[in-house]
This record gives sequence, structure tokens and C-alpha cells, in this order.
Amino acid sequence: MPEAHSDRPVTLLHISDTHLHAAPDSRMRGVVTAETLQSVLDKARRSAQWPPAGVLVTGDIVQDESRAGYERFRAMLSPLGLPVFCLPGNHDDPKLMHELLDKPPFQVGGEVRLGPWSLVLLDTFLTGEDAGGLGETRLRGLEAALRAHARQHVLVCMHHHPLPMGSAWLDGVALRDAEAFLRIIDAHPEVRGVVFGHVHQASDRERRDVRFLSTPSTCAQFKPGSEFFALDQRGPAFRWLELQPSGGIATEVVWLDPPRREAAASG
Repeated sequence: MPEAHSDRPVTLLHISDTHLHAAPDSRMRGVVTAETLQSVLDKARRSAQWPPAGVLVTGDIVQDESRAGYERFRAMLSPLGLPVFCLPGNHDDPKLMHELLDKPPFQVGGEVRLGPWSLVLLDTFLTGEDAGGLGETRLRGLEAALRAHARQHVLVCMHHHPLPMGSAWLDGVALRDAEAFLRIIDAHPEVRGVVFGHVHQASDRERRDVRFLSTPSTCAQFKPGSEFFALDQRGPAFRWLELQPSGGIATEVVWLDPPRREAAASG
């Protein structure tokens, strides 16, 4: 693991919504998701920012809750030789994730300290729901984690979006207890940023001096601002996060060319 120094920026590779399947050639929304993930990893490794301090993966690692899908994810990321910080999305199986991805260099949930920064990896999974939630127990856990890292700059990481995206269908499957979540964030000035996936699009907003960043999928994207479900034509993407010693966040979304889609595919 690249060493994190208190006087140097901490760089992370943020990927989300990989949607792998048991079969390596399975398609979702017209693309082979294992191929698009590999393309993203290859592109990141050719970047000037390589190697980062770790890889942050904000959920929907698999689409079909399969053991083979998680094993494929582990096999694809292990050769990077980096810590991989994971949390579940609505398509994941949290029990399988902990079984298969909670051994070094992988970590599922919890907290990570990187120099002057701490990552808090939230679980917003709700059984049988596409929407997310924290509930009283996890909200109390978030408060406790933020108190424990009060002397650090904190990046809160999650799958579901806590702020509306301006898309009626997508905001119907957001974080259900977003108001309670935001009250906690507002009460803790050490929180510098909140990053999430789920929305399959890029956004960068500031609320009360906190950056809220969504990272696109490594496979297919949703059309921003659409009242009903619609796909965007943009290709796979990932985000670089540079966490600065001052508490600032420098970031860049890197887009790949759209892969060839099969019109008959579904997902």
C-alpha cells in the first residue's frame, strides 16, 4: 500500500456499480460488464495518478448476488496490489461480500485512516429494496464514527444518494432517511465530503461547505434529469479523488469511449 503522509495528498481511485455476473460474458444494458470494468482498470493504471493509496468501490459490485461474481471481482482487483475499500449496494449480497471480500487487501465497511483523512464506509442496504436506508442503529454508528475521527478530515462513502438528483424515477430509490443523515453531517464539521454511486452519472455539488460527489458506473449510465428511466449514451467512467492535507478535495471524472451495445440485451 502506498504510504499516506500527513503533509501529502491522498489519492484514491473511486469506482462504482460494476454489476458483475456469475458468467464472465453476461451483459447488462447492452454491455459486457466484466469487459468494461477491465477497461476502466486498464485506463486507470495508465494514468499519471497511479498508484493511488487505495481503490474505493461504492456498491452494486454484482448484479445477480452470485458468489462467482464476487470471486471475479476479487480476481480482477487483486493484481493491482492495492487496498480495496468496499460497501454494499442494493444489488449486492452483504453476507457474501463479507465472506469473500473482507480479507486483506479487501475491506468491507468500517473505517479507514489515510494520513490526515479518514474514510467512513456506510452500509445503506435494505433487504428487498432498491432504495437505501440507514435506520437508527447505523445512524448511531455513523455519529460514533465521526466522533472517533473528530481530529481528522472525513470522507463519508455510501451507495445511495442523500441529495435529490432531479430525476423522478431515480429519486424514488434514494436514501430514505436522508434528512436524518444530513442532520448528522451538518453537526460534524470534520466531514469534508460525501461520495456515492447508484445514480450512474457524475455530479459535484456543495452543501454547507461539504462536497457531495457521485461517480458514474464502470458499465452503463443513466440519463441525467430524466423523469422516467432512460440510458445515457456516455461510456464507462471512474473518478480520481485527491484528498488534500488542508481538507480540500480535488477530483476528476475520467470517461472511456462507449462500448458496443447489443440491442437485444436487457438488464
